[in-house]
Amino acid sequence: MTGHGRGEFSAATHQITIEASSVNRKQAEWVINLPRQLDSLEPRVRELIAQGVSRGRLTLKVSLTLSDDAHARARVNRTLAKSYVQELRELAVELDVPPAFSLDTLLRLPGVFEAAEPEHDAESFWPSLKAAADTALAALIGMREKEGAHLARDLDSRIQIMRSTVAAIRSQAPEVTRKHRDQLVEKLKAAGLQGVNPDDDRLLKEIVLFADRSDIAEELARLESHFEQFNDCLKSPEPVGRTLDFLAQEMNREINTIGSKANDSLISKSVVVLKTELERFREQAQNVE
Repeated sequence: MTGHGRGEFSAATHQITIEASSVNRKQAEWVINLPRQLDSLEPRVRELIAQGVSRGRLTLKVSLTLSDDAHARARVNRTLAKSYVQELRELAVELDVPPAFSLDTLLRLPGVFEAAEPEHDAESFWPSLKAAADTALAALIGMREKEGAHLARDLDSRIQIMRSTVAAIRSQAPEVTRKHRDQLVEKLKAAGLQGVNPDDDRLLKEIVLFADRSDIAEELARLESHFEQFNDCLKSPEPVGRTLDFLAQEMNREINTIGSKANDSLISKSVVVLKTELERFREQAQNVE
């Protein structure tokens, strides 16, 4: 499911901004970009995401802005500078040359002038990071919920079409055996067998065998059961995307069996409708949390 959210939190020494976005994926895939100062907090950020997102590719970009007081400051290593001066003076005496060196020269010597990085404890940033992440994820989840409501209506429309199609198949199914019996009688008459008795034991046995092979009552009942399970998913507050994937797989199994058993053109046309709607259902279900 798609969504976007932005969160920001400012403190005395820093500001944290988070951009969260998600796109459709069948599985969960999270990409988290953290500044190096916050790297150690990634497991806790993942825990936050897991509380509200279980499916889709989510990208979380975190930026950290430090205030002037929190930035690195220049520092002169006085101890090292004094050591350089002492060594240079001794060298000048040893070589019998004037000790000609300036402050500028001294500051260019390795290690004398350095930038002191301030010590930052990642844990101290966590309250700010969590506040910004909560805001961003709440906005993202809100967008996903709106999309989810739209998907639910679309999926329900597919199920309703399949329900009415199954009802049509159920009413047509008894006609299949009757038509087969009439066709057998006509074939026997066309073969020159006059006075064919519709109650002949051999004819009845053939009709019973055909009726057993083409019986789709169980498949229709299981399909209707899957439709009811879909209704339960609509009412569930928990993520149901993977459940819908499973239902689509099971419905496909039953529809294929009906198609292979149904020796009837009208039922075959209805099976085509079921397969078409199920494919649309399956594609949408992969976008559901």
